Amino acid sequence: MIRTVRAVAVVGAVALAAVGCGTDKADEPVAAGDKVTGTVTVFAAASLTETFTELGKQFEAAHPGVKVVYNFGGSSALAEQIKQGAPADVFASAAPKNMQQVVDAGEVTAKPVIFVRNRLEIAVPAGNPGHITGLADFGKAEPKIALCAEQVPCGAAAKTVFDAAGVTAQPDTRESDVKAVLTKVTLGEVDAALVYRTDVQAAGSKVEGIDFPEAGKAVNDYPVAPLAKAPNAAAAAAFVEFVGSDQARAVFTKAGFDNP
Repeated sequence: MIRTVRAVAVVGAVALAAVGCGTDKADEPVAAGDKVTGTVTVFAAASLTETFTELGKQFEAAHPGVKVVYNFGGSSALAEQIKQGAPADVFASAAPKNMQQVVDAGEVTAKPVIFVRNRLEIAVPAGNPGHITGLADFGKAEPKIALCAEQVPCGAAAKTVFDAAGVTAQPDTRESDVKAVLTKVTLGEVDAALVYRTDVQAAGSKVEGIDFPEAGKAVNDYPVAPLAKAPNAAAAAAFVEFVGSDQARAVFTKAGFDNP
């Protein structure tokens, strides 16, 4: 039975911490080397969990006194939370569409920057017990299939590749973000899923990846931007700058992301 999981909102402690930080305007530039302090709250696509967690540690090491707090989830849900006033300093989306929703709502004053690209890959449990060979298997009734909800970037990308392949997918479950889909695979609850290739890599030996040619028709660009109502605008600008640095690029490349 298809289900959709409601995105989890930022916990109250995070909100209070963010509100208590700096009062700089989001569009005021921060020169390299300027001292930043306090908490920077980052709303980021679920597929960025591993890389942004690592970048947060590096950013904190480079800026003693700064604490990076994350809210990871589906980009569509994060965009909605921002539009509804959730206190956040930075938004990193897995697709320009969701970032544009935030821009159109007046929540971003600095132009979003594309910092990485990603593409889909078929994920199966170790050993491939369902004997999945390609996208055509997603149109069959027998295998148990998991996909992202269509409103989130991984779900929209999946629809694009299925259309390109002429396959009518028959998912048994749709999840709120790509990590929830991946969990279904790692637990052996489904025979196959479509996730990003970076998620397959992050899962290690628990998951096997299967490439397919149509993946190139749905490459996702990831934009990042400081938010207009950022409680800590100075740290937000510094974090966005750091995401585009060579140091961050090394982390993204190791994780399997493509350069923009």
